[in-house]
Amino acid sequence: MSGYEVKNLVIFLTLVFSMAPVFIVIYISVYNKRKKKDQEEKAQMKLTFEAEMAKAQLEMQEQTMQTIGADLHDNIGQLLGLTSLTLGSIEEPDLAQSQHKIDAALDLTKKSIKEMRLLGKLLQGDQLMAQGLNEAIGHAINWIEKSGNYKVVYTIEGGEPETGDKNKDLIIFRILQETLNNTIKHAHATQIAIKLIYLENNLRLQITDNGTGFYTDSPSVKQKGMGLLNIHKRAGIIGGKAVISSTPGEGTCTDIFIPYP
Repeated sequence: MSGYEVKNLVIFLTLVFSMAPVFIVIYISVYNKRKKKDQEEKAQMKLTFEAEMAKAQLEMQEQTMQTIGADLHDNIGQLLGLTSLTLGSIEEPDLAQSQHKIDAALDLTKKSIKEMRLLGKLLQGDQLMAQGLNEAIGHAINWIEKSGNYKVVYTIEGGEPETGDKNKDLIIFRILQETLNNTIKHAHATQIAIKLIYLENNLRLQITDNGTGFYTDSPSVKQKGMGLLNIHKRAGIIGGKAVISSTPGEGTCTDIFIPYP
């Protein structure tokens, strides 16, 4: 190697070693910025999730209170009113007729007590969810069937995990409530099928109805919202997805796929 080449090599190595700290500093700076951005995104995701959980809790409580208010007025109020009228119409001389009316009043009272117990369970919303998603869905179905306007078929497939995820259960239950509300308000359905399918590390919730159906990409549907945006958003919050398919005259099918537990 000539002296000239040696000189060039020395200059090159000098430049490399002198610039190396600069590149290291730049690399560390970029790495730290990316790390900070990732941390901020994770923190934002956590805040979004916590806000969605709080919103879901409040919405469930609000819907519970609306249900209780309507039931107190329509069912229990009516039962107690009939009980009062029945007891008030008892005439002492006619013992046989009086006994019949007393028996009828007792039956109405028992029905009122049963309704009050159901309301009590609704008021204990946290305890209801603590009993598991399956139990909560069962109570939701009971309230729908009480109206007498819907036939609900509920099936479970696969083995329910011994330990679920309470946060996910609450969001899934709110998605179910949102879907059922859409069915009641818009679908004019008479039959609803709810299927809960436990797969390996996944859960699928399927709700179908025989209602009027709609075009999912219709501008009017998107404008009205119909709770569809919330369903997609909430499924995404817990790492899942919602697939809503519907055709006018053929009903609607809502499929929720969630990593579970």
